[in-house]
Amino acid sequence: MNSNFRCHVFSLSLLIGVAAPWAAAAQAPISHVGSGSLEERVTLLERISNAQGQLLNQLQQQLSENQHDIDALRGQIQENQYQLNQVVERQRQIYQQMDNLSQGSAQVGGVTDEAAVAGTSNGSTSTSVVPPNQGDENSDYNTAVSLALEKKQYDPAISAFQSFVKQYPKSTYQPNANYWLGQLFYNKGKKDDAAYYFAVVVKNYAKSPKAPDAMYKVGIIMQEKGQADKAKAVFQQVIKQYPTSAAAALAKSRVAG
Repeated sequence: MNSNFRCHVFSLSLLIGVAAPWAAAAQAPISHVGSGSLEERVTLLERISNAQGQLLNQLQQQLSENQHDIDALRGQIQENQYQLNQVVERQRQIYQQMDNLSQGSAQVGGVTDEAAVAGTSNGSTSTSVVPPNQGDENSDYNTAVSLALEKKQYDPAISAFQSFVKQYPKSTYQPNANYWLGQLFYNKGKKDDAAYYFAVVVKNYAKSPKAPDAMYKVGIIMQEKGQADKAKAVFQQVIKQYPTSAAAALAKSRVAG
């Protein structure tokens, strides 16, 4: 057993870079101590014992340093987890606000459209014209988003997003563009068109971050159309398929209600 212990200790000393002249003494077989005078044998045993003690101290120091690094990394992981939880909670709140705004927009959408038509007929300078495609998917997508968010020009935004969906079928913006179309049609009160585009996101881009929200919106539309059982089934599917999403939290409240 002593021989195996010395072999393991010597191997570890080489791995962690602590091999030194005394390591040779640490690995010396004790059987060699049998020759020579008693004083020489005692001296050699002391040298071996001291070398092994130094080696063990080095190993213990290395283990202590490794434990310190592990503790530091564990603290960083905990801090990152806390920050992640904060972001997720903030995202949930934003989705809740968006949902509330969407429901309110659906009620005032007709008034907004009538005002826009009236402004156009009166020669208002805010007349909306859909910008031509620039041939660049980033520019075209940003233009469509700007029409919807900044300029509040929903009909031109719908046209821009529909054009984008057709022109860039392989774009990474496809799920977002279809979700925008669903939301814009929902705001205009065209729930069947909205449900269609939300369903496109769910069916074709199930792994997109927009998929759980799109599925949740389908459930909302069904609920508003009086299809309570179908809406509940959709909400339950959101909870099952996207359990950690903000949409799942909203779906749970709908099911409970």
